[in-house]
Amino acid sequence: MRILILSDIHANLIALETVLRNAGEFDRIWCLGDIVGYGPEPNACVERLRAYDLVCVAGNHDWAVLDKLDLEEFNPDARRAAIWTRDQLAGQNLDWLHSLPEYLPAQADKFTLIHGSPRYPIWEYVLTPAVARINFDFFDTQICLMGHTHVPVLYRYHRDEHTATAEPLPEDIPVALDSERMMINPGSVGQPRDGDARAAFILLDLDTMTLTHHRVEYNILSTQLKMGQANLPMRLITRLSYGW
Repeated sequence: MRILILSDIHANLIALETVLRNAGEFDRIWCLGDIVGYGPEPNACVERLRAYDLVCVAGNHDWAVLDKLDLEEFNPDARRAAIWTRDQLAGQNLDWLHSLPEYLPAQADKFTLIHGSPRYPIWEYVLTPAVARINFDFFDTQICLMGHTHVPVLYRYHRDEHTATAEPLPEDIPVALDSERMMINPGSVGQPRDGDARAAFILLDLDTMTLTHHRVEYNILSTQLKMGQANLPMRLITRLSYGW
């Protein structure tokens, strides 16, 4: 069984469609939240995902459009995009976002799915091995899949030393999921922030217990034009070109 793992689509339909075309055959999608926010096509992204066999958790931008988070906690550009997104979303898509859980434990017996961190699923950023080490105590499965930072990374837990280390996810090279505990971030489909503007995703093979990180170029200019037509903040438009 092959699972397509996505995170932080951020209403970037062109990036999402490019990933779906390039992922090849897969049986299910696991989505780690932030389907909407920032980008120009929130309804289409929700509806495109819902057409698949899908397991999905909520992200902070999904909650923002639902008034589940205080928008004052967001920067002005994110706040403006969230308000615009809320006005655009159809009722059935808002209802679907409302239905998303904060986390999903024990997928395929080995995987916990969250957006931010196991400790604070919606909001905490796991950006360092020190924060990852603390969070290994907050989930029971072998592996936690998370998003939120828009940066692909793999954290390994070292039982003997009770420490965690970070390493970049190799591109197009399978990573074996043996007995080690790991926290893994696939990066962002719709707004990468690791200096690489290409959309990021992971393919998980449950038969071989390997996962492979991929990047794919998409038509950034077309997304930027749609954002401009929607009068979304210029900083959000510009940053897509640079992956930051």
